[in-house]
Amino acid sequence: MKAASGETLHLGGSKSDERSVGLSMKRGFLGRCPACGSGKLFRSYLKSVETCAACGERMDHHRADDFPPYIVVTIVGHLVLAGYMATDLILPLNSWQHLAIWAPITVISSLALLQPVKGAVIGLQWALKMHGFGGHEDAPEDVLPPRDERA
Repeated sequence: MKAASGETLHLGGSKSDERSVGLSMKRGFLGRCPACGSGKLFRSYLKSVETCAACGERMDHHRADDFPPYIVVTIVGHLVLAGYMATDLILPLNSWQHLAIWAPITVISSLALLQPVKGAVIGLQWALKMHGFGGHEDAPEDVLPPRDERA
């Protein structure tokens, strides 16, 4: 959508309101505040900070929930399955040998990816102004009024 001045407006408002999705997700993936890029995003392995120490942006209202583990399972599952199949074509190994190789790779890569993916999801939510990051509380738009108020 174009404003009268010719600048592009986005759903949230003016051009000064823009938040780069790619940059925010990159900052989150690296464990940094999606708003400023300098403050830490996590206080422990998967616990996000209440507020950014550098810029003061609140991070406690994000709702990543089960989305990061779902993404990690999808990524790791595809890579491990492809690795298993490629290895099986080259080296004929027993099942226990494959298990000894691929089980640790699966666990280690899942644990290594979980925090960065959660950071990227938080960055996505911040960039899209979801779950309180836009200065307003999320409320369903399609909720029907109570029965006694409907005509």
